Amino acid sequence: MIGFTFGFSSILILLVAALIASSIRIFREYERGVVFMLGRFWKVKGPGLVLIIPIVQQVVRMDLRTVVFDVPPQDVITRDNVSVKVNAVVYFRVVDPEKAVIQVARYFEATSQLSQTTLRAVLGKHELDDLLAAREQLNADIQKVLDAQTDAWGIKVAIVEIKHVDINETMIRAIARQAEAERERRAKVIHAEGELQASQHLLEAAQTLSKQPQAMQLRYLQTLTTIAADKNSTIVFPLPIDLLSAVLDRFSKTSAS
Repeated sequence: MIGFTFGFSSILILLVAALIASSIRIFREYERGVVFMLGRFWKVKGPGLVLIIPIVQQVVRMDLRTVVFDVPPQDVITRDNVSVKVNAVVYFRVVDPEKAVIQVARYFEATSQLSQTTLRAVLGKHELDDLLAAREQLNADIQKVLDAQTDAWGIKVAIVEIKHVDINETMIRAIARQAEAERERRAKVIHAEGELQASQHLLEAAQTLSKQPQAMQLRYLQTLTTIAADKNSTIVFPLPIDLLSAVLDRFSKTSAS
């Protein structure tokens, strides 16, 4: 009888110890416990030491740290009908543990699937040039859409970054030809603008010289000076017609006398 009593007491002590152990929960600073009372939501508890009534209460442990999710490469057809592969990285975290447990079954899987579909939907509305040159704006657009849709799950999408945009070789060659043609077009436009400005200045100079004959003579002499700098040049200097006419008239008068 004594042995039976001793054995029963030991079992009772073990049961009480197990009950006490199962009622104690310790949550780290970045963890919270979503407590349910007989299947109904009661409250969010933590961090630190939390006492739970066994059987009556159940606890779901939630991690509030930022989660980094690598979106696998997605086939995207841009607005200008170019097929590319795009992958990205998404940073999100749980801000409302109650919603993350009650409103969605597996919040990580749900957020990852939503990230993939949103990436294809948003990038499909833009052209290839935007994917290559306006990534910051596209990142902001994707983050805004994701954050609005995951708000009902208690999830905050903080950052979305497009990592790589893979283009096939045929399209790369086409882009290179397009860039070369654009550079040639710009060069021709700049050359034409230079010719236009030069012709306008020449016209203004001609109009100025036509109004001032002395300026024409000075320009003529300046040109002769420039030519004379070359020792191998032969310069034929014409006499002014007025001077030649005066000399001929005087010679004629002298001969007549």
